[in-house]
Amino acid sequence: MHPSSAPSALQTHIIESLQSAKPTLWAGRSAKEQSTHDISAQQVQQAVQRFERFAPLLMKLFPELTASNGRIESPLLQVPQMQQALQLPQEAGQLWVKADHSLPVAGSVKARGGVHEVLEHAENIALQHGLLADGDYLQLASAAARALFAQHEVAVGSTGNLGLSIGVMASALGFKATVHMSADAKEWKKQRLRARGVQVVEHAGDYAQAVAAGRALAEQDAHCHFVDDEHSLSLLLGYAAAAPYLVAQIQDAKRTAGENHPLFVYIPCGVGGAPGGVALGLQQAFGPHVHCFFAEPVQSPCFIVEMLAGAQALPGLEAHPSVYELGLNNQTEADGLAVPRASELAADVVRGFLGGVFTVEDETLFRHLNLLHDSEALKIEPSAAAGFSGPRELLQSAAGQDYLQRQNLLPYMSNATHIVWTTGGLFVPDEEYTKFLQRGAALVSA
Repeated sequence: MHPSSAPSALQTHIIESLQSAKPTLWAGRSAKEQSTHDISAQQVQQAVQRFERFAPLLMKLFPELTASNGRIESPLLQVPQMQQALQLPQEAGQLWVKADHSLPVAGSVKARGGVHEVLEHAENIALQHGLLADGDYLQLASAAARALFAQHEVAVGSTGNLGLSIGVMASALGFKATVHMSADAKEWKKQRLRARGVQVVEHAGDYAQAVAAGRALAEQDAHCHFVDDEHSLSLLLGYAAAAPYLVAQIQDAKRTAGENHPLFVYIPCGVGGAPGGVALGLQQAFGPHVHCFFAEPVQSPCFIVEMLAGAQALPGLEAHPSVYELGLNNQTEADGLAVPRASELAADVVRGFLGGVFTVEDETLFRHLNLLHDSEALKIEPSAAAGFSGPRELLQSAAGQDYLQRQNLLPYMSNATHIVWTTGGLFVPDEEYTKFLQRGAALVSA
């Protein structure tokens, strides 16, 4: 239990708003809080280099990567019509989208971390068996390599997108692949995995229970590698590897991220691995000039809860609390964000430099999904729309204004770049997407 230090008036207001499932912004970035994990830029660079080594093999396994020479990357898009639809004034800066909803292979941000961990695992096995003696990674598509990988299993617990990423990559290399899916996982994601030859194990419980069940089964098999979204450094580094490419894209877009030119990045957050890794990479690249904010559903604000607990602002609760302890139900249409308890690894990594976390109602997700379709013709899933609430929260809420003032950013907002990270949607079936649009359109016109 934490010491029963009384929370501040602001913390009390945030906690009450969270318990009432109201949209809430918690702003962090305290020099008093420091991570106990010292993850170096060299470690991130090693992940970048691993993707580069595997690029020829990835291009062979996935022909859709031919145009990008085997690189799994997404464009950075300016979205002026969406900025107008959101009523964000030009004097507040420019709105952009980092379009990970269109990432090839897995169709979501999980293609970064998930693919990286499977590649690292395959590389380690191949090196142990002398398959990469000449450095030719195309050998890992050979019959001998596939026969070797077939003796091993890769398993993961997921609400959907991470399972797709792990399952698709592992099966493409010849591994046995098992995805433990929680009750809120979408049926079409299960079907897509099964079509790839992936074993899908369905669980009646939530994300945390699916992960726990998968982890327990994997521990019984020495040849089973469990991709642990709550604790995996390899996943985190795979997400962080996005940073160098975003740096180049920002330069190509003639934008500046530096002193007097703040960069704000808004990323949907479930357990925290993907946004935590992205934020780590960007912090290493831009230092104090980047301000990362995570977005969560109002019923699943596990990362805010974790950060408040770490700051000892939740007296009476366990040190690693779940959203259920605040009386919330963890029910949301944003299936990838329906997580009751955050990753302690991710929370600790970003502690001290994270700009903040805000929560979003499901209705807002569908409204913004519809606005993005109508304004920019971009197709995303509900969870990927979470970040579009960020700029307004920052600019119009009391907590946001306080943050901008504390960071001395108010005089420079006209120079700001706001990047919303859209995390998934490429493979959403048309029938499902039409339902999303119809629900969003009804909310927009209401």
